[in-house]
Amino acid sequence: MSMETIGDGTAATGAAERAAALRALHVPGSPLVLPNVWDAGSARAVEAAGFPVIATGSAAVAASLGYDDGQDTPVAEMLAAVGRIVRAVGAPVTADLERGYGLEPAELVERLAATGAVGCNLEDSDPRTGRMVDAGEQADFLSAVRAAAAGAGVDLVINARVDTYLHGTGSPADRLAESVRRGRDYLRAGADCVYPIIVSEAEVIRALAEGIDGPVNILFHAGTPSLEELAALGVARVSFGPGLHRAVQAYTARMAAAIRAGQSPYPPQDPAR
Repeated sequence: MSMETIGDGTAATGAAERAAALRALHVPGSPLVLPNVWDAGSARAVEAAGFPVIATGSAAVAASLGYDDGQDTPVAEMLAAVGRIVRAVGAPVTADLERGYGLEPAELVERLAATGAVGCNLEDSDPRTGRMVDAGEQADFLSAVRAAAAGAGVDLVINARVDTYLHGTGSPADRLAESVRRGRDYLRAGADCVYPIIVSEAEVIRALAEGIDGPVNILFHAGTPSLEELAALGVARVSFGPGLHRAVQAYTARMAAAIRAGQSPYPPQDPAR
């Protein structure tokens, strides 16, 4: 989608409708489930499975493009990948943009809108060093992104990642308190959802959902409560991050190893079929 297209009233209305639909699906207790994708093919597969929203995962997209995660991917390549995914599906697309690839808020909003995506993830640690960004600085950044979107007439669904459990320090009680504080600050700054990543314990997830008092996103991984349990804990959004991509790559590696060994990479046919 070109910047000229963004200025067209019909296109702008369509984007606004997709953003509103995405935002409305963030319901505590009935979470939006997002099997994160990395290219047009995986996006089409997820949409065909019946999921109403397509979400990219930065680590998976980076790997598919030949880069490491952590803003190693040139921003033009990352956004081009997002654009290809948007063109491949009819569902709203939300993009994992790490910490914005060093773009100023206005340019970030403009270039994301040009892809046709209507949502984004923005994290509060430095992707290259893992250093936590000051909570006030991150809140100001999110507020500036929200203001830039409003100024451009763009409705953007912002998912604010909280990395306290990934890169923070202190006792479990300290991390919980800091995560709640950051989550509340980010919602006040204009975020639509808060994403305390790498949290597995049911009691902690419940405390985050209750303490933040707004839509909470949880990463589904080994050891995470079931989708049904996450709903009961008050979660509003569930992401799978790079999980599907890593599983596909592992399966591909096993198939390649079988071929190298002179074997069929395919499972044996069921004789009853």
